[in-house]
Parts: sequence; structure tokens; C-alpha cells
Amino acid sequence: MEKINLLIIVTVISLFISLFLAFFLVTVKTNHKISNYLFATFLLLTAIDTSQTLFNLMVDGPSNFGMLRGLFAFLQIPVFYLYVLSVCYSDFKLKPKYILHLLPFLIANAILIPRFYAVDDASKINFIKNYQNMVEIQFNHILIHVQLIVYIIAVFMVLRKAKKLYLENYAGTSISSYNWLFQFTVVLTILYSVALLKNIFKFSDYPYISEWIKIGLLVFQLFIICWYLLKALNNPSLFRNIDSRLKLVSDIVLEEKNKKQLVVSEKEYNEDLLKLQQYMDEEKPFLDPSLTIQDISKGIAIPVRDLSLLINHKLDQHFYDFINTYRIESAMDILKDVTKSKVTVLEILYDVGFNSKSSFNTAFKKHTGFTPTDYRKTL
Repeated sequence: MEKINLLIIVTVISLFISLFLAFFLVTVKTNHKISNYLFATFLLLTAIDTSQTLFNLMVDGPSNFGMLRGLFAFLQIPVFYLYVLSVCYSDFKLKPKYILHLLPFLIANAILIPRFYAVDDASKINFIKNYQNMVEIQFNHILIHVQLIVYIIAVFMVLRKAKKLYLENYAGTSISSYNWLFQFTVVLTILYSVALLKNIFKFSDYPYISEWIKIGLLVFQLFIICWYLLKALNNPSLFRNIDSRLKLVSDIVLEEKNKKQLVVSEKEYNEDLLKLQQYMDEEKPFLDPSLTIQDISKGIAIPVRDLSLLINHKLDQHFYDFINTYRIESAMDILKDVTKSKVTVLEILYDVGFNSKSSFNTAFKKHTGFTPTDYRKTL
């Protein structure tokens, strides 16, 4: 009885927070409506999955609706995958081809039609009582875990590519959004891995262990949702996505090698490099915290593609690191200036183009081996 009460309490709290956050995401005014709608959908699907304990209390015996409720779990990870795409790429749009993500959900339901959906209540009860031996249930459990593995790998690949594209083309502090999304995906992976363990016990001789793991998952899920809510409220502009039409430098190099066009004379290379360095020293575009490679391209009249190859391939530096080097050297000049000894580190980081203390400290230590405060003390 105590276990049931605990399950009900945790389920109610989790459902309330999930639905509250989903409502907030749908109603809040933002430029990222698709991302918000997708994550709200993910939360609603999670809430449906979480509601099993309450559903069982309200509905007596197996039903078609009850089975369908459980199979909505097949839609969770595809929706999360689309959410990650929408966060990473500013030009993301829902397309007809994304309907294919419904396929596992449709298959899982289709195979249950003959022996569950299309039979009488007595047959449904018998089906549920013998679920461990039912090939349809076993198939669906295998299918959902295969789906999970495929989508988790796909999400990590999307994040890896998006982060690399950001480093090659942008110099703002939005890199933290990809780092955080990566962390969130890792936590979800752990959650789903534990769910896999729960299902293994469910089909073993120790089904009671599965029930205790279920309680742990509900509590863990509750903390994840609260974590996301806190992050979203404290960082409303956390996600500033990139253009999906951008190409990785490695892909550009490969394309040009295949076309045999990657032949730039030393004179051309030196001229472009000199123009870039002169522009950086004289115009100081790095002071703009939202600087992009497109901005530099316009400033020195070098095509983005050529400029990207120059910085990321020829200089062997990400654009992000290239710009931050100028910012750090500018910060070092201020720290060395005895007439500016009263200028705080926080003021300096804003002056040189950073808008995050953590990213400034990380970049400064990477460049000098010291934190800004320690560096000032050594002078």
C-alpha cells in the first residue's frame, strides 16, 4: 500500500510540473515557437507515459485506450530528436517527410490488432495476464529499445555537427546551449537506460524489482523536468541556433579536392591573411559579442567560404577560438595597464566582447594558463 501511495504522489507531482511547463512553453511569447511546441509535445507524451499508475486506478481492466496510452512512448524519442534539430538550426521547419518518424508507433499498434485491439474483453485480460509469453509484447519491447538506441545516436551526431558548425562560424557565447543540450541528452540517455533495465526485470522472475525501479525513474524524471524548467527560466535566450545550410570545413575541403579546386596560391593566401589581420587590428570587430564569420566576410569582401577555409583550414583554428584570441589579448592589454587597475574583471570581459564570465574565464585560462584575476596578480 505504501508503495502505491508513493507512486501516486510522485506521479501527480510529475504530471503537474510537466503539464505546467508544457503550458508555459506553448503560451510564452518567443521567436522559437516550433522548438517550444516540440518540447511541450515531448513533455505531454512523457506525462501520458507517466500517468500509468493513475490510469490503472481509474480504469478497471485492460482496454484499447489503455494499450494505446502505453504505446505513445514510441513517440517520445522521435519528438525529442526533432526538438534538438529545431534548437540547433534556425531555419528548421516541420516537413512532410518527418511523418516517417511515426512508423515504429504505427507498427507497434498494428501487430496488436489481431490478438488485442480486435478481440473481446476476456481475450484482452488473458493477453495481459500472459504478457511475458506474448510475442507481440516482446517484439514491441525490442522495437522500442532499438528505436531508442538509433535516435540517441542520431541526437548525439546532430549535436556534434551543430557544435562544430558553431565553432567554425560564430564567436558568441551560445556554445553553452550546445553543451547544455548535450548534458540534457546524456541525462535522458541514462533515464532510458534505466528504463531498459526495468523492462528486463519485468520479463524476468523478479517483476517486483521492475516496480521499484519504476518509482526511482519517476522521481528521477521529476528532477530532470525541474532542472529543465529552472534552466529555461534563468536563461530565456539560451538557444540561438545556426543556419543548417552551413557546411563543415572538412566537407568543403573534400568537395574542392574532388573538384580539384583546392589550389590557392601562396600570394593569394598571404594577401587574404594580411587583409584579415589588418581588419581585426584596425576595426576590432571582435568587440561585438554576437560576431559571425558572415560579418567579417562583409567587412573585408572575402567570400564566407574562402574566409572559412582560411581560418579553419589554413590557420587550423576554429573561428570561435580565432576571435577569442583577439578578445583575450585585448583583455590582457587592459589588465597590464596600471591606469586601469580599478577596472573589474567583469567590466573587462564585457568591454572585449564576452558576455559570459564562465566563457571568458575558460578562454582566458586556455590562452594564458591563468585566470584573469591570477594573471593580474602576476603583473
